[in-house]
Amino acid sequence: MPPRSRHLLTRVLAIALPVVLLFLGIFLGEHPSDLPAFLRGSSGSSVVDQAIAKVRSDYYRPVSGSQLSDAAINGIVSGLGDRFSHYLTPAEFGGFDKSAQFSGIGVEVTPETAGLLIARVFDNSPASRSGLQVGDLIVAVNGRSLVGVPASTSTALIDGPPGTDVILTLRDHGVTRTVTVTREVVTQPVVASQLVTVKGVKLGVVELATFGVLGVHGQVRTAVDSLLAKGARGLVLDLRQNGGGLVEEAQLVASIFIPSGVIVTTRGRTQPTVVLKAVGGAISPKVPLVVLVDRGTASASEIVTGALQDDHRALVVGTHTFGKGVFQEVTPLSNGGALDITVGQYYTPNGRNLGGSGVTAGKAVAEGAGITPNVPLSDSIVDTNAGLQAALNTLASKVQ
Repeated sequence: MPPRSRHLLTRVLAIALPVVLLFLGIFLGEHPSDLPAFLRGSSGSSVVDQAIAKVRSDYYRPVSGSQLSDAAINGIVSGLGDRFSHYLTPAEFGGFDKSAQFSGIGVEVTPETAGLLIARVFDNSPASRSGLQVGDLIVAVNGRSLVGVPASTSTALIDGPPGTDVILTLRDHGVTRTVTVTREVVTQPVVASQLVTVKGVKLGVVELATFGVLGVHGQVRTAVDSLLAKGARGLVLDLRQNGGGLVEEAQLVASIFIPSGVIVTTRGRTQPTVVLKAVGGAISPKVPLVVLVDRGTASASEIVTGALQDDHRALVVGTHTFGKGVFQEVTPLSNGGALDITVGQYYTPNGRNLGGSGVTAGKAVAEGAGITPNVPLSDSIVDTNAGLQAALNTLASKVQ
């Protein structure tokens, strides 16, 4: 080859080779399986993929790919150290989304570190017929431990289609037993109200069981208007054992009592900051209001309670609340399961984060978790008729 031709070829190669290598790198980066084996092991597949493949091929007994995938995802979420984030398997996610019609076993529960404490057993329910009692601690559902699992997820695991069975592991005074309960549709009013007379004064009580039903604010408003029309001169909003639900419903319920201003602000790393304000149409601010809470008052219930307390619209009576200052987002996965992970925090009008600005289990009251009541009650009475009576007495003293 003539010297000039060799020089021209060298220049062409010098220009073209980097371009070829660039496109080759992009292609192999997107197609790691096309890499040679000695390179693929280090850069083409993740350490998690390698571990799953090794266990699946060499473990002494067969393990399905779905089992390994579930375990891997569970490990990732558990490693976050977040008591509110969770992985739902395909079977669990199938029963996660509850409709307004309750299908379950017929109990009310209080979140505990080790599981769910039964606070009430409905009459003539699957739970009552199966021998479940107040004070039983549900520590596992279908063999799955509830330690560190959010209350909303735990209850979703217990609930399910009518006619299906759920296996509960119960602990009472150190004795553990297993009970199989057949689910059915259980009638429980989401909103209940009553008119009572205390010291000659008519007072209204509105009990709200959950914020998890779309449109529940309308039921609360109907109950409030009815009680006022009957002559109630003050109101108790009973949020005991209300574990929360939809933030939008919390905004609308709070708006029944707060005429204007901020109800709650939400912020997240990738979530936009959202400020939810009162929507108008509130009842007269001259109607005294008391909110009755306990340690099971959480999430959306704390949003409403915090807004009413910050606005000086209501006195809070009861125990320290649960302390959940974060919100989750459920993302379906390709395997039919879902991630239910914390994506942001919410703040009361005064800027309080009721989770103590964190998600670690066992956040102390001193760190700002939960709502401190204006009128504290002991744990032994707050969930009894004496607790309601204390709230009514506090309300009666405010009626002029």
